[in-house]
Amino acid sequence: MLPSFFFEAYRLRKVPLIESLRIIGRGSLNWLAERPIVVSFEVTDACTCYCRHCDHGGPRDESHNLKPAEYRRYMEALRPCVVQVSGGEPLLRNDVVEIVRNIKGGSKLPYTILVSNWSLMTQEKYLALREAGIDQFSVSLDFPDERHDDFRAYPGLYRHLEDLVPRLTKLGHDDIVLNSCITSENVGEIGAIADKAREWGVNLCYSAYSARRTGCRDYFLSTPEQLAQLNAHLDSVEARRDQTNWIVNAPTTLEATRRYFANGGTPGCKAGLRFLVVTADGALQPCSMQFHRYPLEERTRMIREFTGRNQCDECYVSIRSYLDKSFPQLLWENVSGFFSFSSSGK
Repeated sequence: MLPSFFFEAYRLRKVPLIESLRIIGRGSLNWLAERPIVVSFEVTDACTCYCRHCDHGGPRDESHNLKPAEYRRYMEALRPCVVQVSGGEPLLRNDVVEIVRNIKGGSKLPYTILVSNWSLMTQEKYLALREAGIDQFSVSLDFPDERHDDFRAYPGLYRHLEDLVPRLTKLGHDDIVLNSCITSENVGEIGAIADKAREWGVNLCYSAYSARRTGCRDYFLSTPEQLAQLNAHLDSVEARRDQTNWIVNAPTTLEATRRYFANGGTPGCKAGLRFLVVTADGALQPCSMQFHRYPLEERTRMIREFTGRNQCDECYVSIRSYLDKSFPQLLWENVSGFFSFSSSGK
């Protein structure tokens, strides 16, 4: 997704006041009611890429996938304030626009993010998905040049992004966020990727590699040299923050990302409670790297059996990094700096 849900972004772009208040309001109610804040619908397990840091890739059996209308039942039961439409590669679903319409149900909420590698994106698909209700497009970028193609085993992908992303940015919707998963391969490119986001006129979110998905620790930052590179480049990125919030990670999130790599993990995950995954065939999972499957009607059992006993510390992906925070901290960060209290996106 993207490799998939766990390698992709969850941080909202700059959001106008009214929309911000809707999200904060429902999120506050869900927090108190112990409903999920974020739900990731993995609408397909198939993908166009074979990314080195992901266990998805290539064609999969799609015969048991949920149909578009079936997503309404999940929305009525879970009532998330933020939804990710992810995969695999969600644009492989020819009915992805209808899926989005059923998730949105004609409402402003949930705030809905399409998480995609954009290999199949066109201007026509972009506009159709916007009309259906996509609020934010999360686009993976591992390298600021053709090395991106090699990492994802998809020739020509970088040139496609280099042409399409700036062209769609010029439409003025301010709804595209590059997501860069930090690995040992691209840690030296953190600053260059920020430069590329600026050049293309889009926002940027960093996430952290987890070895849990593939079992491969080669891409995990662990040596003193790699950690020094991480800190130096994140220091440089932090120094470039400005009032546009084009780097959407909170400073506290990037600081916690440094600790995650330095310590080799981060305990205290709330997967299954604050966020969860709905698989392509309709099962609930606490996350996409924990294959404990539950029917929709048994979410409370998932919280009791998994979340209450979870000792996993093997990821610090973007959704988790956002929702691990205390409610007061989460509310303050959203209100004070990472939602735009203006009538427009910028």
